[in-house]
Amino acid sequence: MIRISIPLLMVWALGVSAAPPSVERTLSLQISVARPLTGGTLDYDELLNAMGDVSIVLLGEATHGSREFYRERARITRRLIEEKGFDGVVLEAPWEPVRRLDAYIAGGLGSAEEALAGFARYPRWPWRNQEVLDFARWLRVYNETRPDSPLRVFGMDLYSVPESAGAVAAYLDAISPAEAATAREDYRCFSSYLDEPQEYGLAVVLHHQAGCGAGVRRQLAWMQLRVNGVEIADEALFAAWQSAHTVASGEAYYRAVHQNWVGSWNLRETHLADTLDRLRTWLGARLGREARLVVWAHNTHQGDARATDQAVTGELSLGQLMRERHGDKVFLVGLTTYHGQVRASSEWGGRDRVKNLRPARRGSWSALLHQARQPALLMVFAGHPALAAAFGKKRLDRAVGVNYLPGDERAMHYYHVRLSRQFDAVIHWDRTTPLVPLEGAHPNADGR
Repeated sequence: MIRISIPLLMVWALGVSAAPPSVERTLSLQISVARPLTGGTLDYDELLNAMGDVSIVLLGEATHGSREFYRERARITRRLIEEKGFDGVVLEAPWEPVRRLDAYIAGGLGSAEEALAGFARYPRWPWRNQEVLDFARWLRVYNETRPDSPLRVFGMDLYSVPESAGAVAAYLDAISPAEAATAREDYRCFSSYLDEPQEYGLAVVLHHQAGCGAGVRRQLAWMQLRVNGVEIADEALFAAWQSAHTVASGEAYYRAVHQNWVGSWNLRETHLADTLDRLRTWLGARLGREARLVVWAHNTHQGDARATDQAVTGELSLGQLMRERHGDKVFLVGLTTYHGQVRASSEWGGRDRVKNLRPARRGSWSALLHQARQPALLMVFAGHPALAAAFGKKRLDRAVGVNYLPGDERAMHYYHVRLSRQFDAVIHWDRTTPLVPLEGAHPNADGR
């Protein structure tokens, strides 16, 4: 076996005549502090200990199509539920489809596959995949042991405007048929965009067609009055209220996308944060104590944007908003990878396929983590000030969403981050494999 010294290794990795002392020190600290992950039961002891009694845990991912990220988030979430009494999971997924999944894990009729079939719109594979299927089955079995206080799962995203509008009207059918008829009229202009809701903003902003804004705001105000009139909203009222918020945020978002990118991004991040806070408040009132939630979403949402290039353009993030609102009740975890394969498409709405994920760029955080020469590792910055200082410097790192464009990777997928300020801990999986979608999760049958 050939052994390469750290300085020589860094010369090769960075392509310079000698490794800068700061790089050598960072790598040395990383190797001394990082915990190798072996798949054993003790893998995340240090992570859970560092979390203490936080009530909001955000678990990220560097891509929307890597199997290991989903598997490890499920492992951590199971421990948070079993050992720390967490009450639910919140997904970077639309509100309405996840309600179907929530009903399944509570013991509802049908199979896990049928519950996940609610994710019918692009992109399907981030939620209709084998890892989520296995986790959903585990949640249902776990709930059988606690029928009086079942675990919950929720969506927090705004990409279900037509479905959420229908849910508001359906709720009103049971309590006020006249108001239900008004709601359907207020939401009627969405009916032309059931298949592609994002085209609503294009039609309103660029083609000056009539929008639903006034009616959407009227329905949200009416639903708010209903919520204000009760001490604790029941399940049906809370769900309809959140559906009305989803429609209002979605309507504004689809218009903003065609007017101001940063404005639309921040509108979505604020919606995610507000939804999470509404869930915590409502669940807490029902439980009689502070609700504890774990959130699954992409690193660009979960990390603190103030520690990244996002801050330069004025972008917010869910992680930043949670830290600002809740301080030390929040714990942020990023997940990274060096190379492998990923499931992604090449354009919005395009067919997903397995793509080779290029080795991370030299000098990036993921490339530096690769130098530890571990298949997987955990680094907790809390309690390690020297490590936090070393990883608080600015370096590039990669973010792959539903699209991956390896030919334009630097421009499309890299941004500067201060890793230990962006996250409280990082899990690095050196080589990742693609998600395995369930049957029917492709827009085309041959979407390999």
